[in-house]
Amino acid sequence: MSKKLHIVSLGCTKNLVDTEVMLGRLQNYQMTDESSEADVIIVNTCGFIDAAKQESLNTIFNLDAGRKKDSLLVMAGCLSERYKEELSKELSEVDIFTGVGDYDKIDELLAAKQSRFTPEVYLIDGAERVVTGSTYHAYVKLSEGCNQQCSFCAIPSFKGKLHSRDLESVAREVEGLVAKGYYDFSFVSQDSSSYLRDQNVSDGLIHLIKRIELIEGVKSARILYLYPSTTSLKLIKTIGDSKMFHNYFDMPIQHINDEMLRIMKRGFGKDKTLELLNAMKALPNSFIRTSFIVGHPGETEEMFEEMAAFASGFGFDRINVFSYSDEEGTTAHTMSEKIPSKTISARAKKLGKIASNVEDESLGKMVGAEIAIVIDKESDEHEFLLSARALIWAPDVDGEIYVNDRDIDEELAFGKIYRGRISEIAGKNPLATVTGHA
Repeated sequence: MSKKLHIVSLGCTKNLVDTEVMLGRLQNYQMTDESSEADVIIVNTCGFIDAAKQESLNTIFNLDAGRKKDSLLVMAGCLSERYKEELSKELSEVDIFTGVGDYDKIDELLAAKQSRFTPEVYLIDGAERVVTGSTYHAYVKLSEGCNQQCSFCAIPSFKGKLHSRDLESVAREVEGLVAKGYYDFSFVSQDSSSYLRDQNVSDGLIHLIKRIELIEGVKSARILYLYPSTTSLKLIKTIGDSKMFHNYFDMPIQHINDEMLRIMKRGFGKDKTLELLNAMKALPNSFIRTSFIVGHPGETEEMFEEMAAFASGFGFDRINVFSYSDEEGTTAHTMSEKIPSKTISARAKKLGKIASNVEDESLGKMVGAEIAIVIDKESDEHEFLLSARALIWAPDVDGEIYVNDRDIDEELAFGKIYRGRISEIAGKNPLATVTGHA
């Protein structure tokens, strides 16, 4: 009788890929949604900001409280790596600790009941993954670590400098996933637009696009996490010219005030950032997602108001709002001009309302349009609705479309691309009628 495994992946999509690698090494286990039944419980943690760290710790404590006798509780990932010495001493609830370098050795650690922290970050190179959450979409990791020096970010302190995968390694993984039926891909890393710069290649993403376009069976692709100072106009044009990669631009700019961008050590000022954003916006059917941080040390009310006005008026499609988190090991942590938490909360609330309005405006532009959509499942909202997303959208973050009618005389299939005409917006959800095959 096979042992049972319960696994929790927290944080970003890069963490999810690492979790899927662990699942690939543990296919002899039977998966269970009930942690109380599991012989092995693994939590792939996030250590980025305070809220994520607290979520990771609370998950560990809750799972420990309900687990059965003689089960193994494993803490893996970023939080475990970042605070390995402290947590190894203080968290008696955990049986095995491991960081960001041994995902493909998880079976060996379980067999030996041994903690391990390999100094290098783990990069996929031929490892088998068990892709979760979709039968047609997969995330593909391009690199680990980061060469940027953003004042607020601790990631380079525990993941190190940029370490890119070889281009052919990425291509082989995509080819293997295509052979399993996957056709839609999101390419991810901490700073995707720096891909291959550690190998002295300045246009790494352009090479990636050209290489992936040669793979038969890839129908749809997008790149997530572009960094302003390493994104070029040439890259934007290459994406615009591609028939496979969507005009989808996920570029967290974090602020727009010149002085604040300098304090944040973002590498680019307002004018250069606007040049990139306007080039993206000029492309047909472009979709632009960004992020802003409110309450960074030194942010005046005037700086915040400039950012709020820009967020409201530029024409973004989606905006993430983050409250500044004071992380040890960062430059910002040592700055004296800290913003009171009450002020940060008020600014985050105001910018959050703007982000909601921006999304509403973007969704409103869809009404009457006919777009490519993919049906994922039956909707949780109502038994007569199907849950879908626009093919250009990134899964899970950009929204959900409700399919409530069809003009074609056949049953609709999950994971298949259709044309859908948007009739109206219900709250934050477009309603679509399937009009044909894409």
